[in-house]
Amino acid sequence: MALTYKTRRRLALLVLCIGLPAYIVVAVSLVALIDRPSVLVELAIYVGLGILWIVPLRPLFLGIGQPDPNAARED
Repeated sequence: MALTYKTRRRLALLVLCIGLPAYIVVAVSLVALIDRPSVLVELAIYVGLGILWIVPLRPLFLGIGQPDPNAARED
């Protein structure tokens, strides 16, 4: 079942406003559990986690910035 454009936009907004801050809190908490690594290792962990969150959500965000393809055309 494919999501409509309007539903994808709403879900994307929900993910960005609620899901992403929650993911950041979880990521920082997980990094805090390990002993303080060097700055470069810590940076690599944060960059990796920063890329990891988008992998499963990429299809949701594709085409969101474009006009609604199903909207009535006004000339």
